[in-house]
Amino acid sequence: MMRIRVRKKGMKALTISASLLALVLLAPATLTPAAAAAAAADYIPETNQEPVEIVRKAAGKILGALDQNREQFTAQPQLLRDMVRAELLPLLDLEYSARLILGKSARAASQEQVSAFSSAMSDVLINRYADSLLEFRSNDQLEVMPMKGDNNDKLTRVRTRVKLNNGGFAPVDYAFHKTTEGWKAFDVTVEGISYVITFRDQIVPRVQSEGIDKVTADIRAGNLKLND
Repeated sequence: MMRIRVRKKGMKALTISASLLALVLLAPATLTPAAAAAAAADYIPETNQEPVEIVRKAAGKILGALDQNREQFTAQPQLLRDMVRAELLPLLDLEYSARLILGKSARAASQEQVSAFSSAMSDVLINRYADSLLEFRSNDQLEVMPMKGDNNDKLTRVRTRVKLNNGGFAPVDYAFHKTTEGWKAFDVTVEGISYVITFRDQIVPRVQSEGIDKVTADIRAGNLKLND
């Protein structure tokens, strides 16, 4: 809830940042970049739909927008970042993700500290979403799989698979939960690896040794580099 990097040996390994989440959750392809930015304030996400419908309906739209505006987005990456922020954030429960990333460290933090950490993390993720989106070229790269398993309001997984350049596929699961504002995504798992857990492993030791305020400031200033 990302950039794809494929290694050359064996079964192509894949690392992911949140841009895959953006791939399936961004807004309609009929908007030009300028129109998307102008309409951002009026955009209302369809979080009242079931998670699989949120994913399925949005999946067919974003690559069309990229194809139509790829040259402009490449020349003006901030324009793409602004559109991503305006249209993606309403579909994500970033504060819930932040608390999951912080783990037990969140218990000792104030609401203001958690919110500040969540905001800093969102800046990192949004930039990664936007900068990586230009790598996607075809709707055929993403397939939404049939629902299965014990899904409920606390956790519903939408399973997809992403086609790699070698013709293989990588499983990508999106974790949703139901909030007072509708369904929101809070985690992405690629080939069994959760981005929440990946970031937790990197961030929690720093929080424990330096404090959440220092870590938040370092993330915002770009002094703490987070690996996917």
